[in-house]
Amino acid sequence: MQKNIIITGASRGIGFELVKILSKDHQVLAISRNTKPLESIQNCHVLSADISKSEGLEKVVTFVKNEWKQVDIIIHNAGKLINKPFSETTTQDFLAVYQVNVFAVAELTRLLLSYLKKGSHVVNISSVGGVQGSSKFAGLAAYSSSKGAVITLTELLAEEYKEKGISFNALALGAVQTQMLAEAFPGYQANMNPETMANYIADFSLNGHTYFNGKVLSVANSTP
Repeated sequence: MQKNIIITGASRGIGFELVKILSKDHQVLAISRNTKPLESIQNCHVLSADISKSEGLEKVVTFVKNEWKQVDIIIHNAGKLINKPFSETTTQDFLAVYQVNVFAVAELTRLLLSYLKKGSHVVNISSVGGVQGSSKFAGLAAYSSSKGAVITLTELLAEEYKEKGISFNALALGAVQTQMLAEAFPGYQANMNPETMANYIADFSLNGHTYFNGKVLSVANSTP
């Protein structure tokens, strides 16, 4: 059965691969500030929007209201990573990271609540760095703490909307060889590529809510 799927952070890395995979059989709304890379993908709706700003969020809501009326899956994949010593990390750095990794996730979900129905699945992409008790890495105070926040948000929303049959789960990813990783950690080579990870996330988004709700699943074969 064809589903309506929203994917944020869709222009590169895991998000781009998710759009390619899921648009083969489903209706996909691919959201990114930079939409040029997405022009090569057929059978998907592309929306240029900055979800860290209210205007960008409203663009998404307007599309759903006019075109779909219902959302089956949201994959909150957009992310921002700052790698710098904590002594140099400012409040503005924290706000910039949390704006994308936490606030946009919460606000976009809230704005789309009326379009989520029984059986809808919201998948929040977190990080193993945000999991309590996992190995932590210097320089990621803003990033990893934001990923911890989105994990707790996931658990809370699952509880609040379980009676409506809307599922919320978080996937805590290990290192994946994306452009974002390369920009933050020049020279580091992860042993997971975006295509492989996207295949897992795509399958989980379609089927994971059958087995899980309010859960955090670590998806990593190494640390980080």
